[in-house]
Amino acid sequence: MNRITEFLFEAMLLKRVQRTGYQFLGPGKESVAEHTFGVMCIAWALAKLSPEADPGRLLTLCLVHDLPESRLGDLNYVQKQYVVANENKAVDHMTQGLPFGQEIKALIDEFNTGQTLEARLARDADQLAFLLDLKALSDMGYTAPPKWATHVQARLQTSVGRDLADEMAQTEWDSWWLKIFIDRNTPEQ
Repeated sequence: MNRITEFLFEAMLLKRVQRTGYQFLGPGKESVAEHTFGVMCIAWALAKLSPEADPGRLLTLCLVHDLPESRLGDLNYVQKQYVVANENKAVDHMTQGLPFGQEIKALIDEFNTGQTLEARLARDADQLAFLLDLKALSDMGYTAPPKWATHVQARLQTSVGRDLADEMAQTEWDSWWLKIFIDRNTPEQ
């Protein structure tokens, strides 16, 4: 149980590991754990839209996809031009002695290779989470996000992911809130 407890403490560290790409956007920040939550919400929706996918597997892939960042940190695209992270070594060390360590390694490998439907959907959920953040910042008047969105959209691998991205682009980030506000503040006739 000790090794499992240590693993859980390590996983919780992701609440304090900040994603580094936001420094190029100006506003906004999020931890890796916050990102993972968003990815899982999106993956759940993608699973509902993709009945041929295994939702449990999809959610599990999303849950573990960034676990190595507890050891590596979050390297953005510029940093990756100069620093080579040894993710395999980090995963090997992280999972060593865990009764479910081989399962975690296999899931991370599946996510990274993107060969299964669930892995492609999980990778899309990862990108869609970023697109949601970019769209919200853009809707708030920040000018940097739109120039990033096309590059992120180009990484989508599934038709359902592309369809959801198209809808995101057409929906204002606060439309759900405004509908509630307007509904509650419109006089009845």
